[in-house]
Amino acid sequence: MERIRRASHAGSWYTDNPKKLAEELDGWITAAGLPKSSDVRGVIAPHAGYSYSGRAAAYAFGNIDPTNISRVFLLGPSHHYYTPKCALSTATVYKTPIGDLPIDLEVIEELKATGKFELMNLRVDEAEHSMEMHLPYLVKVFEGHPVKVVPILVGALGAENEAMYGKLLAKYIDDPQNFFSVSSDFCHWGSRFNYMHYDKKYGAIHKSIEALDKMGMDIIETGDADAFKEYLSEYDNTICGRHPISVFLHMLRNSSTRIKIKFLRYEQSSQCKTTRDSSVSYASAAAKVDA
Repeated sequence: MERIRRASHAGSWYTDNPKKLAEELDGWITAAGLPKSSDVRGVIAPHAGYSYSGRAAAYAFGNIDPTNISRVFLLGPSHHYYTPKCALSTATVYKTPIGDLPIDLEVIEELKATGKFELMNLRVDEAEHSMEMHLPYLVKVFEGHPVKVVPILVGALGAENEAMYGKLLAKYIDDPQNFFSVSSDFCHWGSRFNYMHYDKKYGAIHKSIEALDKMGMDIIETGDADAFKEYLSEYDNTICGRHPISVFLHMLRNSSTRIKIKFLRYEQSSQCKTTRDSSVSYASAAAKVDA
C-alpha cells in the first residue's frame, strides 16, 4: 500500500509551480558552476526557504555525480517533534512538485530490525521541513537516474547516542552506491532566537557571527566529533542540525572509506549590525573520498 508524504511546504517555503521550481534549481546549480565528482559521497546543506538558502544549497548539491548512486540517506533535525532517538519514515514515497522519490523500504526494514529506531507518523513527517527542503534538489540532480531515499529524523541525541547511530550507519558509507544528505542551517542570531553571542574584536556583529560559524565549520572539516561537541558546549552556537552533523562525523570516523568534508559556501540571510537585527547563516559542504 502506497503511503504518500505530500510536499507539505511547497507553495510556501518554495514554489509549487513545477516549471518555475525546475528553472530556479537549474539556475542556482549553473551559477554555482561546480564540477560533478563521483568522489562526492555526501553533502551538508541548509534547509531554509529557497528565497533564503536555495542559492547556497546549490554549492552542496551541484557537486553530485548521480551516475553510480542508487540510494540517498537523509539526515535531518527535528524541529517540532521531541525524541531522544532517531526516527524512520513510515511513508513509501516522498512527493515533490517536480517528481517523486520512492523510499527504500528494504533498508528501512533493516534499520527497524536493529531495535534502535522509532517510527514517525505521516503527520510528524509532513510537519518537518528539514529533509523536505533537500528533496527538490535531489530530484533535479538525479533526473534520469533512479534513486531511492532513506529518511532519518535525528532527534535530540545525547553524545552516546550520536556515537551509537554513527557506528550503526557507518557500514552504509562503505557502499559507493550510497549517498548522504545532511540537513543543517548554521547560526540563528538575534533576540527572537534567544542567541546573541557577540565578540567585539571582530567589529560588526555579522563579522562576529561569521567568525563563530567558521570556527565550527573548520572543526567539522577536521572530522572530529568530540571537538565539535566541545565547541557547541562552549559557544552554544545555534546550529540546528548539530545532531545530524555529529552522527555523520561519527559515521565517517567508523567507516573504512576515508572521507573529508569541505565547506564550499557560506552566506547569511542578512547582515546584523545592531542588537535589534537577526539573521540565519547557511553553509554548504561536500564530503569527498580522500584518496
